[in-house]
Amino acid sequence: QVQLVESGGGLVQPGGSLRLSCVVSRFNLDLYDIGWFRQAPGKELVGVSAINGHAGNTWYADSAKGRFTISRDKNTVYLQMNNLKPEDTAVYYCAAVLRRVGLPTRPRDYTHWGRGTHVTVSS
Repeated sequence: QVQLVESGGGLVQPGGSLRLSCVVSRFNLDLYDIGWFRQAPGKELVGVSAINGHAGNTWYADSAKGRFTISRDKNTVYLQMNNLKPEDTAVYYCAAVLRRVGLPTRPRDYTHWGRGTHVTVSS
C-alpha cells in the first residue's frame, strides 16, 4: 500500500518561509510522479507543483513560480515555500501516480494521497 505523509506546515508571517516534506513509503519514488496540491477554505483543490519521478522535470502553478521550489531525494519530496502570502493559506497535500508521459498537474490525475498539512500565513 502506497503511503505518503506530509509535514512542515504551520503558522508563518507574510514574507516568511516554510519547507513542506512528503515522505513516501512502500513504493519506489523513481517510478512515480509526485504533485503538491492545496485547498484553501471554501475553495477547490488546485495544483501547486509537481516533479517527474525519474527525470526530475518540474511544473509550477503561476501562483508558485518564483517563490516555491520542488525537489526530491530518495524517499522524500520537498516544497520550499518562500515569500509566503496570506493567499497561500491552505491545507497542502502531496499525491503520487505511476510515472507517465508528461507531468500530470490535475488532482484527478493522481491516485494516492497523503492526509495533508495545514499552512497559515498571517500576521
